[in-house]
Amino acid sequence: MKFTKDHEWIKVENGIATIGITEYAAEALGELVYVELPKVGNSYNHHDAFAVVESSKSASDVYIPVSGEVVEINTALTSAPELVNNSTYENGWIAKVKMSNEGDLADAMDEAGYKKFLQDK
Repeated sequence: MKFTKDHEWIKVENGIATIGITEYAAEALGELVYVELPKVGNSYNHHDAFAVVESSKSASDVYIPVSGEVVEINTALTSAPELVNNSTYENGWIAKVKMSNEGDLADAMDEAGYKKFLQDK
């Protein structure tokens, strides 16, 4: 799993990237009340805003860490946005994207790098 400075996580299997927000971001936002999911079939460029997560405190854009086409969305978040808080890295994923440029991952951090990034903030 890789992490971005914008607090997204990404797990890649066979050219398909599963994307969500990190536990740190979910905790900072508080209990989510709404997730605006991208549309299947939409294509995005690296670092485009492609989803929105909203809590009672605020709303935040979610930036796509890789270029590609959305091939699946987590429709469970429509009725249970709290999955992002309660199961961040398992059931709280936002979308799966068919990557068009694996080089986009060059600036992503591993878990140790992300933890250090958080400490240095």
